[in-house]
Amino acid sequence: MIAHRYRVTIAALAASTAVGLANGATAQDRQERLTPAAIDSLPVVAAGAGTSGLRQIETRVLSGDPTKAGPYTISIRVPPNVRIAAHTHKDARSAVVVAGVWHFGYGTAAAQDKSVPLPIGSYYTEPAREPHFAWTGPEGATVHITGLGPSDTHYTEQGDHRK
Repeated sequence: MIAHRYRVTIAALAASTAVGLANGATAQDRQERLTPAAIDSLPVVAAGAGTSGLRQIETRVLSGDPTKAGPYTISIRVPPNVRIAAHTHKDARSAVVVAGVWHFGYGTAAAQDKSVPLPIGSYYTEPAREPHFAWTGPEGATVHITGLGPSDTHYTEQGDHRK
């Protein structure tokens, strides 16, 4: 299982780099390799640019800075049974599911029947300013997301989404 997670993590990072370069971004300033253990040891950052703002979600910056111009990759670890309301980001993003099952959908309001369960190894996109939502079931999920900053988050559903 660990070897499979490692391969998925490497594939996610490779896809993230390719997406960043395809978006016209320049190469990173330094070479970097992160094992799953190294990723787990990175500091959890406060909910900020390009995140849902939910306190229970652990966000780690793998590369770059989502608050600044240029490519970035973040890792989000979402606990079981969490719902992220419909929202948008100003940057186009792509993502790979590296653990668990991530239920993801497009639309201005979160609706389970409009989401698709994405297991480990799945890939999806978040087009710029396209409303989308997500949720986890009993297993939670970890997703690596790459974009071209600066990023932001704007909710399209009413209510307090940062509980």
